[in-house]
Amino acid sequence: MLTLLDTVRPGGAERLAVTIAAHLDRERFDPVVCTSRRDSWSPLHDVLEAADVPLVTLDRAHRAALWSWRTLAAVLRRRQIDVLHSHMFGSNLWGTTFGRLVGVPVIVAHEHSWSYERNLLRYTIDRELIGRGADALVAVSQEDRARMIQLEGIPSSKVRVIRNCIMPLPPPTVDLRAELGVSQSAPVIGTLTVLRPEKGLDVLVEAAALLTQEFPDLLALIAGAGPEEGRLRSLVRARGLEPTVRLLGFRPDIADVLASLDVAVFSSEREGSPLAVLESMAAGKPIVATRVGGIPALVKHEEHALLAPPREPLALAQEVARLLRDRELGERLGRKARERQQREFDLVSTVRAVEDLYEQLFAVSRRGRREGLANDKQPTATGRSNEPVLPRTRS
Repeated sequence: MLTLLDTVRPGGAERLAVTIAAHLDRERFDPVVCTSRRDSWSPLHDVLEAADVPLVTLDRAHRAALWSWRTLAAVLRRRQIDVLHSHMFGSNLWGTTFGRLVGVPVIVAHEHSWSYERNLLRYTIDRELIGRGADALVAVSQEDRARMIQLEGIPSSKVRVIRNCIMPLPPPTVDLRAELGVSQSAPVIGTLTVLRPEKGLDVLVEAAALLTQEFPDLLALIAGAGPEEGRLRSLVRARGLEPTVRLLGFRPDIADVLASLDVAVFSSEREGSPLAVLESMAAGKPIVATRVGGIPALVKHEEHALLAPPREPLALAQEVARLLRDRELGERLGRKARERQQREFDLVSTVRAVEDLYEQLFAVSRRGRREGLANDKQPTATGRSNEPVLPRTRS
């Protein structure tokens, strides 16, 4: 099977896709990961290498370089791919298009955060090209599934919900507070995320400004990289918050960052099912998040976390302040969140759900039925025909 991505830079969708590919059952699947763009090194390269999963790149230099997709068609033919699993809009579009042209038996399009933009062109492409061409579309939450069906008109029978998962967190190895010169008694809040507009990080900055009125030694950490970095740094300077808000850049040591936090904060305007929230749950951290997308399906208000409306810095600050004042409440919520992550959002269950989807779709595909029929006709030692057997999915 082939996993198709734009890049393997360590965003949430990329991490999930690589994690699934690296943990597929090798008795049944030969995975390969294909990126349309060449990447600089990222930790996900090490994950693929450790799992012995080949990485192919199409070397697409820019969006208009449509000729680069010919290489994808050649890879699909040469490797006789049985299952093409694409992730996110661009790869879903081109993976579905070239997968159908080449005759790949099973095409799965994975949408990690449904587009909330009222974009008629996007809706049309999702419905008429991806929705018609893919055998299944994967949503990461029931809310995303409902939007794909109701607003885009994708047949409900095609949209499957598969929960996100994370790798088990390693133990922390670095004292980030000491590295940053922060007192162990100072209140520290923060987030790990890709710096994109939909993450609402300007709201987190404004909430931090409000919190300094009660917690003057507060430190807010933002770990991540992305297109919003310049705008956020300008906002921090304009608000005079350089001592309070620190942008750490990309940090691969997720466990170390989480260990330094008293409260993990997520200020998104829209979300699918964010891995960073799952990681904070796994670390047993008190969480404050916005009530958007699939977040309420991960953590329930007052049970696993505290939730606030999006784009409201005061409301966000008030919920964070509750947890900074009441450490017993934070410990209780963090413990409940960790228990839920371990019980309901584990790696084994997600990978098994993906494997089952591949096999179900292949069994009813033309190639699957043909190969199943051939197996059916093979006599056994007792002279009886074998039951249809799904062949090992080629890479």
